[in-house]
Amino acid sequence: MECTGCKARYLRRMMAGILTLIGLMTGLTTLSAAESTNKLVINADLGKHTISEHIYGHFAEHLGRCIYGGIWVGENSDIPNTRGIRNDVVEALRKIRIPNLRWPGGCFADTYHWKDGIGPKDERPTIVNVHWGGVTENNHFGTHEFLDLCEQLDTEPVICANVGTGTPQELAQWVEYVNFDGKSPMADLRRANGREEPWNVKYWGIGNEMWGCGGDMTPDQYAEEYRQFASFVEEYGDMEVVKIGSGPNSTDYEWTEVLMEETTSGWRPLMDAMDLHYYTRTRSGFRRVSDNIFIIDRSGPELSRSATDFGEREWFVTLSQALRIEEIIQRHSTIMDQYDPEKRVGLYVGEWGTWHSVEPGTNPGFLYQQNTLRDALVAGVSLNIFNQHADRVTMANIAQTVNVLQSMILTDEEKMLLTPTYHVFEMYKVHQEATMLPAHLESSRYAPEEESGEEQGGFFGRMGGGQNSIPTLNASASRDDEGTVHITVCNLNPNNSADLECDLRGMEANTVSGRILTAPAMNTHNTFDNPDALQPEEFTDVTLKENMLTTTLPAKSVVLLTVE
Repeated sequence: MECTGCKARYLRRMMAGILTLIGLMTGLTTLSAAESTNKLVINADLGKHTISEHIYGHFAEHLGRCIYGGIWVGENSDIPNTRGIRNDVVEALRKIRIPNLRWPGGCFADTYHWKDGIGPKDERPTIVNVHWGGVTENNHFGTHEFLDLCEQLDTEPVICANVGTGTPQELAQWVEYVNFDGKSPMADLRRANGREEPWNVKYWGIGNEMWGCGGDMTPDQYAEEYRQFASFVEEYGDMEVVKIGSGPNSTDYEWTEVLMEETTSGWRPLMDAMDLHYYTRTRSGFRRVSDNIFIIDRSGPELSRSATDFGEREWFVTLSQALRIEEIIQRHSTIMDQYDPEKRVGLYVGEWGTWHSVEPGTNPGFLYQQNTLRDALVAGVSLNIFNQHADRVTMANIAQTVNVLQSMILTDEEKMLLTPTYHVFEMYKVHQEATMLPAHLESSRYAPEEESGEEQGGFFGRMGGGQNSIPTLNASASRDDEGTVHITVCNLNPNNSADLECDLRGMEANTVSGRILTAPAMNTHNTFDNPDALQPEEFTDVTLKENMLTTTLPAKSVVLLTVE
């Protein structure tokens, strides 16, 4: 049988691809590798889109040592804590103004039954974490503890509900338990467990990765499941609830097409946001063209997937993969625009970040990895891109907060350190709730040196989709309520500095100051023996004359410029 609507969907995807290419060609431009002048034009008196603070969100899953040991140590621990939650972790996260925290997963969410995690701790059942290491958990960290953590952090909770093995009734009761102020079975149960007032949780994810660990569903199948589950997420009183659909895996544009088609046909969309997931991985392989996009084939020359033991080859591949999120966001946004031109449905990047091999000697299922200057550049590039798409991208959650993947924080018993990625988030917090400023960047290109024996345009050319270079610079800019302009720029070249001229239009610039995150080595990272090996420093190599900024950006650096 011919698929009803498939031809129309195909034509719309083709049009979306064409529109995306046009958008990319008319956006930020790059110069040839031979040209060395980099120019940034910022229209400081323009800008109409606010960079949502929620773009700087976080993600804490029951995975490895993220929750147990990283956040939760229990009330009787010798590690200083408040009601079982580590004080040092809370203090560090408050300093970067963490705006939201997604929980309990991740893949864990679709096997988690919330009632197992409430009531007296010694009466809670022990469960098996089938997704991550097969370890058992005592359920001491549940709904009350998570929402206590959010209150300590002064952050918005984002609860991801169980669609894979749960029921609409289970979800409806969870919403009632945390949000209903009156008398009802679930509200009374909450009070019996020690919480009188509701928490009023606004953000609810309807399942996680339903194309994968959430149930291996087709987009049509999930769209039906979403409509049923979402209809039982009540808005009690006058509070607003944001219903988040489980969005596509990376470049699955058909998923976006189907989900938007099935949820936006009425006077109000049934879905308030869609959750895209994209990870930056350093994989062996070549890139091939498929449906106008470049795909990694998992074959070819070996690459190191180590978080710390890598060379320029891995540096280049990792950053080229990080830059792909630009096109991915643009293409999904173009599809969404066809169904939702008013942009009522937000595009959330609910999981993003680097995914390296685990540290030697650790449980492979715990996804514990170190975090270097390379990861800091991935964070800086990604956040700049999210900022640039603030009209549609309204939330993002880096994976993950503590001890898992691209963490903010690493812990070892009572010890704690801040990663280079944490420092990027601390530098970039100035963009939160600021106005995104239109910016036009002309950048030179960074081409890594070919290894001995490689033909020109060989490995790097294949990994670069036919081009053996990427833009040297990546940037975004914003203006806060006081009129101060903040510019964040990343120099992706690990070998050479880059001169930059920045034309500030529509403002009277008087002073400029700067901060920088960089190091001599690509793999510089903080350890428990040397926790301050990499941290931001003052940056003074910048001059301001008649609204023209001139600076030299050191190799492999993240720079924040503040203009007043």
